[in-house]
Amino acid sequence: MTTDTVILFLALLAVLAEVLVVATLVLAVGSRWSGSLARAWTQVRAEVRPQATGLAAAVAAVCTAGSIYLSEGAHFVPCRLCMLQRFAMYPLVVLLGVAAVTGWDHIRPAAAALAGVGALTSVYHLLIENYPSLESTTSCDPDNPCSIIWVERFGYLTIPGMALSGFLLILTLLAIAGPVDRPTTAQEAP
Repeated sequence: MTTDTVILFLALLAVLAEVLVVATLVLAVGSRWSGSLARAWTQVRAEVRPQATGLAAAVAAVCTAGSIYLSEGAHFVPCRLCMLQRFAMYPLVVLLGVAAVTGWDHIRPAAAALAGVGALTSVYHLLIENYPSLESTTSCDPDNPCSIIWVERFGYLTIPGMALSGFLLILTLLAIAGPVDRPTTAQEAP
């Protein structure tokens, strides 16, 4: 399999993630004004909620495998911002995997925070790609600048865009999984 084929596959997965995030947002927001969207949203949540944490772990695993391929298989040297995004993504495989297998839902808020940091880093990286003048020597290495665009598919999708798609899908799945129930103490119990 060629590098172009793998990159196309990863880009298609990123587009699928984007479509799922947008569809979820449309259902969630539209359910406030439309009865049919409210019923669809309730049905989607009921179907996805039990597997949401496991699906988020799978998304993190695919993103991790893709980033490892891009550096080790395609030999793209990751910049500092790419490394920060990896520092956010890689632990999500373990955290979300443990949460999915054990049912330890209290792990999900930490995973959501990590995914949020990764998403914000991806947004910043996309800004630097589009506006290289924002790049500074404190955040990026002059020998390996963060403004280098190794891949661009479909006229907009670059590596940090793919990472952002993964982070947003993870956050969406964690939102569908629902809030973590806070245990009640003896004083709070009725």
